[in-house]
Amino acid sequence: MQTALRAFEMHFSIRYLFYLYLMYKPTFLLAFLLLLLTSCKQYTEYVKSDVTYYTADEHPRPILSREAYSKFEVQMEIKILKRESAADRLGLQVNAFGAFDVYWDGVLVGRNGRMAKPGQPEVPGTEMTYYQIPERLANIGNHIVTVTGTQAYEREAQRGIDIKLESYLRLHRAPLIVMSFMNLMAGAFLIAAIYYFFLYINSTRKEITVLLFGIICLLFFCLLIVEYVKFYVFIPYPEFYTRLQIVGALTFIISILVPWYFMLQFDFKRKRLFLFILIAILLSIYIFHFGHYDKTAIYFSHAMCFLSLYIAVNAALRKIKGGLIVVFALAVSIVVNKYMFYDFGLFIAFTSIVLSMLYLHTIRAKAMEEAHNASLLLSSRLQLELVKKNIQPHFLRNTLTSLIDWVEESPQQGVIFIRALADEFDIMNSIAEEKLIPIRDEIELCLRHLEVMSFRKEICYNWKEKDIDENDEIPPAIIHTIVENGITHSLPPKQGCINFFLSSTTNKQYKQYSLLTEAKNRRKQKAASSGTGFKYIKARLNESYGNNWEFESYAVEEGWLTTIKIFNKK
Repeated sequence: MQTALRAFEMHFSIRYLFYLYLMYKPTFLLAFLLLLLTSCKQYTEYVKSDVTYYTADEHPRPILSREAYSKFEVQMEIKILKRESAADRLGLQVNAFGAFDVYWDGVLVGRNGRMAKPGQPEVPGTEMTYYQIPERLANIGNHIVTVTGTQAYEREAQRGIDIKLESYLRLHRAPLIVMSFMNLMAGAFLIAAIYYFFLYINSTRKEITVLLFGIICLLFFCLLIVEYVKFYVFIPYPEFYTRLQIVGALTFIISILVPWYFMLQFDFKRKRLFLFILIAILLSIYIFHFGHYDKTAIYFSHAMCFLSLYIAVNAALRKIKGGLIVVFALAVSIVVNKYMFYDFGLFIAFTSIVLSMLYLHTIRAKAMEEAHNASLLLSSRLQLELVKKNIQPHFLRNTLTSLIDWVEESPQQGVIFIRALADEFDIMNSIAEEKLIPIRDEIELCLRHLEVMSFRKEICYNWKEKDIDENDEIPPAIIHTIVENGITHSLPPKQGCINFFLSSTTNKQYKQYSLLTEAKNRRKQKAASSGTGFKYIKARLNESYGNNWEFESYAVEEGWLTTIKIFNKK
């Protein structure tokens, strides 16, 4: 039995180190090799100093009476087959509920808590303790281990008493080795959680997947800490199940968040339906296996893995980038959970899942970087388009021709014309590199342009506005472009003026700007979807607001109405 246990420990050590290699390949390759060699050396030394024991009952249980202070006594026979190294002191690991004394061949070797007595309450011990066997009593042959104690709390829990005979040094060293690896893993996930929380807080686009990933990393860190806190903190046996309940609750939440994350990342349809089914399955597992903490957590993780696998396979079939990687990671986690000890298998499985999620984030980060570079190119192109709008050859030729006529006929009006044209160019130059400008600057640009066009076409243009918030900002020259369109496609009136009426309305969902051109429309009015002017407007709106906008332009009884609706970000 002992040899089999040692073989299992070596098998786990190699698998766990291989996992660390996959996770921290650039940094820990050398450490992996050194630790692997160290592990093999310790195993060889252990075989030379093998200690084997037998017990009559694998899990002897104390018989408890109704009195809280009644004692129980359990005896177990152990047979030491051989000992090659007397310098390696033997130790005894005892797992049991209660406050008890441990005897080796009738000699007291240690106490755990303080037993209850009439008029004296029990001081609970912890669930797992270690005791050193006196060297003079550790001879080859048969020995009797006696556990005498009381169990005043958790009396309905019919837990057995397990003992393990081992090197006393190794009994204390084994948890430290496991904790060192788990602390490495926990630290990595804590740093990842903090990083992604900061990334979410400081990002302009609040992506729910970033927040979810940070929460999952934090919960996984908490799961690791709670699982192995028993090696740091003295936990009385009445609180033994509290830790298991916390582990179950954390596993329950993680089992919901991980599939939800994959649904969002892969744009999975029917999210609410599948989340409802998942929660129903998890609650059913909790109800039907209430009190079986390890089994409940295992089934939680199975439900999480299989639903996540279905989502990942669906994404792979839709040829979404990263889908196959997630399918592979989930398949590995299922295999690991099946063939490895629960505690280690669960953490390695969760880690493979989180690593696949991290890979999806790198893909998304790359896509965002490419989108950012594309937006920079778009912004440069839009700046160029904005400058081209006012330096087009026919615009300059017609404007300068009109200017010559005005200077010759009325020098005073010609000077006003020149100043209006210069002011329009100055405003254009100041806003060309801006993504958003104050709406008052945009209105001032429109007024200067109407003044210039009134000289060029010798038509009266009026400007009206209503409910304009001076604190609003909009992309540059979009209203100016609508005004240009209104001038171009409106018939000159026989008398009176062409009126431009700008208004704004605001509610909880959106802010809307409406520009009404009060004039008679030309017959061949272009559709709103055509023309370079409307394309410029849509490109500017998309640059500043993404998809959170609507643009409409259509004929009305009074003339032509153009609306821009900007939705509030959710």
